[in-house]
Amino acid sequence: MTTPPPVVVLTTWPVDADVCDVGRTLVTNTWPRVSRCSTSPTAIYRWQGQICEDRERPVLIKTVAERLEALEARVRGLHPYDVPEFLVLPASGGSPAYLAWMRECTLP
Repeated sequence: MTTPPPVVVLTTWPVDADVCDVGRTLVTNTWPRVSRCSTSPTAIYRWQGQICEDRERPVLIKTVAERLEALEARVRGLHPYDVPEFLVLPASGGSPAYLAWMRECTLP
């Protein structure tokens, strides 16, 4: 049996959003366990033909590839943006003990 590879998801939230509550929701969600951890600026971007500037907080979410679909659905359900940032960054390595703990926290 192969273990799913670890990944890190990068997203951002408005500066006035309670990112601790979001992280808590993602980590304590009973099923599916979508995240092992969520760790909590000004963004300048183009949206619908306009240049926008908003204060945002970056949020890093650690999980495994097998949980990405459920995690993205959960983030979309919680997020105030029409199109929330959801970038998946593969983890090419790490401490074996940390990676084992991460998998244990996200798998049934």
